[in-house]
Amino acid sequence: MREFGYERAFDVAGAVAVLGSAPGARYLGGGTNLVDLMKAGVERPPLLVDVRELPLDGIEPTPDGGLRIGATVTNSDLAAHPDVRLRYPALAQAVLAGASGQLRNMATVGGNLLQRTRCGYFTDVAAPCNKRSPGSGCPAVEGEHLNHAILGASEHCVAVHPSDMAVALSAFDAVVTYETAGGAGEVPIEEFYRPVGDTPHIETALPPGALITSVVLPPAPAAARSRYRKVRDRASFAFATGSVAAAVTVRDGVVREARLAFGAVASGPWRARAAERALTGGPASAEAFAAAADAELSAAAPLPGNGYKVTLIRNLVVAVLTELTEEVSR
Repeated sequence: MREFGYERAFDVAGAVAVLGSAPGARYLGGGTNLVDLMKAGVERPPLLVDVRELPLDGIEPTPDGGLRIGATVTNSDLAAHPDVRLRYPALAQAVLAGASGQLRNMATVGGNLLQRTRCGYFTDVAAPCNKRSPGSGCPAVEGEHLNHAILGASEHCVAVHPSDMAVALSAFDAVVTYETAGGAGEVPIEEFYRPVGDTPHIETALPPGALITSVVLPPAPAAARSRYRKVRDRASFAFATGSVAAAVTVRDGVVREARLAFGAVASGPWRARAAERALTGGPASAEAFAAAADAELSAAAPLPGNGYKVTLIRNLVVAVLTELTEEVSR
C-alpha cells in the first residue's frame, strides 16, 4: 500500500475544507470498500479525511412524516431502527441482505451509496477498465460478464452497482443531501447515479469535494408494506445477481400504487417506472405482475452470458408482488 495522510474531522465545514485543500483526497467512513480498493491499488488517495466523528449518526423524523438518516449511521443501526423496520421494512431487509454482521457494524450509509463496482476487471489493475482508466476499454463486454448489466449500459461499461440499500432507497424516492465549500445541496437518488454513457468513471452527480450528510426518506404510506428480495450465488453474504424492492397498495383487487426498483441490473439502482405505470389501476394478479415486468424489461439488452437476468427479475417481480398482495388480503 502506498503511503497516505490521515486526518480526523469533527465538524462538517472542517471536513469539507480539509478535503478541498488536498487534491485527490477522499472521505473515510467505515472503509469497508475504500480501504480494500486502496490495498488493490485501484484507489490511491494522498489523504483520507475520517468523518466517523461528525455529528451525522442520527435517525430522526422529518416534519412531513418522513425520516432523515445521517450519513455516518452504520448499516447495523439503520437496519435495527424501529422506525425503519416499521415504516420502510424493505430498507431494513435490504441492509440485512448486504455483507456480514461485522461489515454492517462498520459500514456507513454514505459510504454504502458511494461504494464502487465489484467487476473483476475494475479491481484488477493489470486489466483495462474505462471506469478505472478512461479510454482503456471494457473487456467485460466480450469477456466475463455473468453478473453484469442488462439495463442502461453502454459499450464503454457494463458493470453493476453492488448496493442493496440503494435499491430500496430508490423505491421510496429518497433524497441525498450534501455539503460543499459553496453550501448545501441535495439530489434525488434516482438522479444520484449518472448514466454510464461514454463517461463511466463519473459515477455520481455529487459536485467535487461534496460530503454526503444525510439521506431523506419522504413519507410513503405504501412503504409500510414493502419487501426486498435478493438472489445471490450463496446464502451467506454475497453480492446480488438480481434483486427487487417492492411496495404495493391494493384495494378491491385493484393496484392503487406500486413502487418497484431492481438491483444488480444496471450501474445504479433501476427504478422500474414503466412497470409501475403498467401496474397502477390494473388487477392485482400474477398475470398483470408478469406483464408489468415485461414492460420494464423490454428495454433490456443482455450480453451473451447474462440473459438469465431477464427471466430472474421477471420471476422476482411476480413472486414479491404476489406475496405482498396476499398479505394485504389476509
